[in-house]
Amino acid sequence: MWKTSETQAYRDRVRRVTIEERRSRMAIRHGLVTPPPTTEEAARLMIGLHSSDPSTVFLSVRARIPDVTVDDIEATLYRDRSLVRILGMRRTMWVTPTELAPVIDSSSTQELVATQRARQARLVEGSGLAEDGEAWVQEVSVQVLAALRSDGELTARELTEIIPELGEKITIRKKDGSIQGTVGASTRILFLLATEGLILRAQPLGSWTSSLYRWATVESWLGNPFPQLDVGEAKATLLQAWLRAFGPGTETDIKWWTGWSLTSVRQTLERVAAAEVDLDGVTGYLAGADTDPITDEISWVRFLPSLDPTTMGWKERDWYLGDKGGRLFDRNGNAGPTIWVNGRVVGGWAQRKDGEVVYELMEDVGREGTAAVEDEASRLQKWLGDTTVTPRFRSPHDKNLSA
Repeated sequence: MWKTSETQAYRDRVRRVTIEERRSRMAIRHGLVTPPPTTEEAARLMIGLHSSDPSTVFLSVRARIPDVTVDDIEATLYRDRSLVRILGMRRTMWVTPTELAPVIDSSSTQELVATQRARQARLVEGSGLAEDGEAWVQEVSVQVLAALRSDGELTARELTEIIPELGEKITIRKKDGSIQGTVGASTRILFLLATEGLILRAQPLGSWTSSLYRWATVESWLGNPFPQLDVGEAKATLLQAWLRAFGPGTETDIKWWTGWSLTSVRQTLERVAAAEVDLDGVTGYLAGADTDPITDEISWVRFLPSLDPTTMGWKERDWYLGDKGGRLFDRNGNAGPTIWVNGRVVGGWAQRKDGEVVYELMEDVGREGTAAVEDEASRLQKWLGDTTVTPRFRSPHDKNLSA
């Protein structure tokens, strides 16, 4: 934080954005007040929906479009393919509008390739599978691509039946050299090819909560491989989208969300001519053409799922999360299911084994707020029907509440 004199000078120079305005911006820009017209638009507003947990995609769309159906969402993913599931920022799985996939690939994913390929080669050698790990990885990768091009969409198990090397075990070691565990070679090779933007997760086996995916080449699924964009332009496009959706945010927020270096963040902020704003003595940024104040007083209630892109949109979360992070996030920073009232997290929810939606409010939201929360819980219960969702990354509160 700055000294008092520095803070005043800064506030005299730039516009202050209050917490109340940040909450209003979030609600409007994230489709949490007025439902977006389509599933694609719900994803586009957020740049992408977190997909490490497959159920998050569906529950995040439902939170923004209450009358959407599972069939509606699956149609965009697997029939129209206007949404696509790819590896993106922070080595995380996202579902994003197809036109944004090349931007994410060029701005964020391709930077991971060299490191990931070298690591995989070391793991192969360390596991005793080959003396030349790089050659082994290359040969198996070529075989995987050939199989997918020949046979179409295949699961990891089906690929392993064709390519026995995928069934080998990779030893993962800790920094001190001790064994941490083992993982199938198929997991590492498919992750690497996804990082390279050559393959992607297609339609899973089973229901919308399943994570047993078929795999396909990008060109067979989308008709063409991802075009390679200028990295600087791709970063600028992605940052502009983030500022529009999540601004104002700090350098820390942007660095965490994108996974870029601080140098890259600062260069891209300058490139897009981002506008500085004052966040109570801390520098924040808005898109240069998006600086008009938003003064709407908005009332809303939503039950957001684990890993929802709103909850996960910023590194610095006190302005909407308060002191609830230890209960509602796991140790690795993954958000559990949350209850939102008027732009702040006020509690958490879960499902018991029998499918009952249960919740706990962690602060007083008044009589009207409590009634609205109960109504939203009932609507979510009806939408889920007979489906019970267990988050892949469980927060302490979710574990306790669902017991």
